[in-house]
Amino acid sequence: MTMPRTMKAAILVEQKKPLIVDEIQLPDALEIGQVLVKIHFSGICGSQLGEIDGAKGEDKFLPHLLGHEASGTVIEIGPGVKHVKPGDVVVLHWRKGLGIEGVPPNYLWNGKKLNAGWIATFNEYAIVSENRLTTIPANSNLEVAALFGCAVTTGFGVIENNAKVRIGESVVVFGAGGVGLNIVQAASLVGAYPIIAVDLYDNRLALAKEMGATHLINSSKVDAKLGIEEVVGNLGPDVFIDNTGQPKIIELGYQITKVQGRVVLVGVPRKGANIDIHSLPLHFGKEITGSHGGEAIPNLDIPRYQNLFRANRIKLHELLTERLPLDEINIAIDNMRSGKTSGRCLIKM
Repeated sequence: MTMPRTMKAAILVEQKKPLIVDEIQLPDALEIGQVLVKIHFSGICGSQLGEIDGAKGEDKFLPHLLGHEASGTVIEIGPGVKHVKPGDVVVLHWRKGLGIEGVPPNYLWNGKKLNAGWIATFNEYAIVSENRLTTIPANSNLEVAALFGCAVTTGFGVIENNAKVRIGESVVVFGAGGVGLNIVQAASLVGAYPIIAVDLYDNRLALAKEMGATHLINSSKVDAKLGIEEVVGNLGPDVFIDNTGQPKIIELGYQITKVQGRVVLVGVPRKGANIDIHSLPLHFGKEITGSHGGEAIPNLDIPRYQNLFRANRIKLHELLTERLPLDEINIAIDNMRSGKTSGRCLIKM
């Protein structure tokens, strides 16, 4: 297949505004370390909502493309690329894997430069750095494969690498979106008990139960602190994982975990939204730590987790609760915000 000249893409032009879906122009040739991939399915992650909302402050790279988890097929490789070849089925991920980190691609929109970084997946094709791709078996389910780009690797990595959960430890997962549901599933895999899922929406909590949550708390209806204490007692949980990025919830987790409990922050607070904690417990074994994609190593972790999926040890089809075309990406984003989407929404190219 020859390199396409144009493609359809969803563009963030202005913060807090809907994405614009339009034709953009691809460069004439690939540079060192770059790979052209045809995108099949892209997930939408909470971090893209944060980018649209300006959670980290002013965006100096507008207009730009978005998206960091997808499945695709390699069409063409640039100079120096050794770990993928044309025809390979791949997972696209934002954590670095094997190979070269190429320069970001030079896309054009209406004749002007359009930023994209090393990976973007809300587009029909993507020019991606080699180190953002991991090859998977050709017969892999392409819908499920997209989840290995972030939702699965982050969720499982949070339990395995950040929280280091031991058999029989109690875990609270605050926020049961795409990543949160995989955190619940991973906690169940390693034998945590109880596993308490907290969310604002009953449909998400129902899915959390299917993923292995033993107790459910709808924090829009009951006091989350009292609900958690009712399950684990006054000593508190061993592990509290926050996916919301809300300071009050982070502070709650720090307050109620055991003396030597661990608080893991997956959600990112908005710029300027700081937490207020009493640091003395940190001197006696309490821990609070941020997660960076579960510290996943894609080329090592994706094959491991794929083996679990093929052996029917983990549920992933159940997480895919919505599929929409690229033209309807703003509807998908609205459904995530409103809680209508229970699990992960896929954009089908």
